[in-house]
Amino acid sequence: MLKVFLVEDEIVMREGIKKNIQWEKEGFEFVGDASDGELAYPLIQKTKPDILITDIRMPFMDGLELSRLVKQELPDIKIMILSGYDEFEYAKEAIKIGITDYLVKPISGAKLLEAVKKVAQVIEEEKEQKEFLQTFEKEREENARLSRQKFFKKLVSGNHPVSALLKEGREIGMDLAADRYNIVLFQVFSDKEADVYSEEQNTAGQILEEAAEHIPGVFTIELGLEGWAFILKETEACSILETEQKLLEKLEQTVQNSGEEKLEYFGGVGTEVVRLSELKKCFENASRAFAYRYLKKRNQILRCEETEREVDEDENLQVDLLNLDKMDRRIVESFLKTGTRGETSHFINEYFQSLGEKNIQSLFFRQYVTMDMYFTAVSMVEQLGYTSEELVNKCGDFKAMTAVFSTVEQSREYMCKVFEAVMELRDKVSSKKYSSLLQRARDYIEENYDNEEISLNMTAAEVNLSPNHFSTIFSQETGQTFIEFLTSVRMKKAKELLRSTTMKTAEIAFAVGYKDAHYFSYLFKKTQECTPREFRAKA
Repeated sequence: MLKVFLVEDEIVMREGIKKNIQWEKEGFEFVGDASDGELAYPLIQKTKPDILITDIRMPFMDGLELSRLVKQELPDIKIMILSGYDEFEYAKEAIKIGITDYLVKPISGAKLLEAVKKVAQVIEEEKEQKEFLQTFEKEREENARLSRQKFFKKLVSGNHPVSALLKEGREIGMDLAADRYNIVLFQVFSDKEADVYSEEQNTAGQILEEAAEHIPGVFTIELGLEGWAFILKETEACSILETEQKLLEKLEQTVQNSGEEKLEYFGGVGTEVVRLSELKKCFENASRAFAYRYLKKRNQILRCEETEREVDEDENLQVDLLNLDKMDRRIVESFLKTGTRGETSHFINEYFQSLGEKNIQSLFFRQYVTMDMYFTAVSMVEQLGYTSEELVNKCGDFKAMTAVFSTVEQSREYMCKVFEAVMELRDKVSSKKYSSLLQRARDYIEENYDNEEISLNMTAAEVNLSPNHFSTIFSQETGQTFIEFLTSVRMKKAKELLRSTTMKTAEIAFAVGYKDAHYFSYLFKKTQECTPREFRAKA
């Protein structure tokens, strides 16, 4: 119900309006009244009415002064002025303030109610328009995020002409023309499982994205479970190094100030390049540094150059000084659970180097490390519900392959093959899991499509995933965005009602989850290539 507040100094008229109109029966809630603007103002602040009816000439604070104050605090409120015949100057001032209607006294209760209903209709139309824009904005945001993901893959693949990349970038709001570039990869971790919804983690991510977008020369690409990629470009105001520093400081501050849940982070910074076509190399270097998130303590951002320095320092290590009992399989397990196939080569290189380049040259030590990694992979395969035979079939029999240990490079290549085979099996299991999860999401949408409040966030929470992760999985697995799928469900139900009932278009719109009949008709024509009326005529 829309709320109505009345300000009138004539007590007889005030009581007449208050009591003679059956407000509740007419669809309104009468939330209060006062005899002048000074008394009314604090009550209006408290009750926040949708419609204010006020006399102009009153003691202490007149209607115009009250209207100015109210409009400043509640700009969406509709104000109806009651005035005598001889107060035209007041009427002109009221128009400047933004008064919705100007009524001349004396006025009957029926006339006043008719005027109030017209104002109520304007409020409802504005609400519907606002909801239309909000729905449109949600759809636009989801499509824009997915477009950025696809564009980023093109950008770092090195397989597309620069002119085409610049053009596509501008179309999605990323003007990439610049003298210098860099890439930062960043991920936020909670103490929960990687694919479990964390409200604090999601909130921190939203704040992080908003903060980054306000730094000139920074473009954000959300990568689902893998975190975020930030493309940095040099601007006239800031060098690439200054932009990088601003971004890294903001990322660290955002996670550190995230709230009660202890969140951790890790970042990898690439090497600066001067050509857009060199972003592939920049991304590879950032990925190399980012792969250290499995090898190093969290809450740090690592530059590619720092990983190269560490290799030099580690070369002083000797095999006989290593305590092999302290080798931690959890590093390898963590990578096999959450890493990507594209990162495998980087991870194995960095893992070997973290143990010392000279040490890996030792056949004995290399055998030990490679066997340990292999048996960790076997354990992971068995946890997934497969047998070690799966690895033998895909990679060959480890025991019979003495060539695996012949050189460091052969050991690396073999372990890459093993790890990628494990990840292929892992992704098969995940696909089954996601299949079940997406079915739950589809069922939830089918059961709640008529709820105008249903959203991507609500559905993601229902299946216990973060909204961004859910959106990415949903679009990858179904080939549709969440909004597209929800719209298709609603349109299917609408067509059923158009065929089998005599319900009006506005009633059908409401029945399938749209308050705005105009927006429903617009979507119906857009998706079905005919209006609801034309569809019914054909049916």
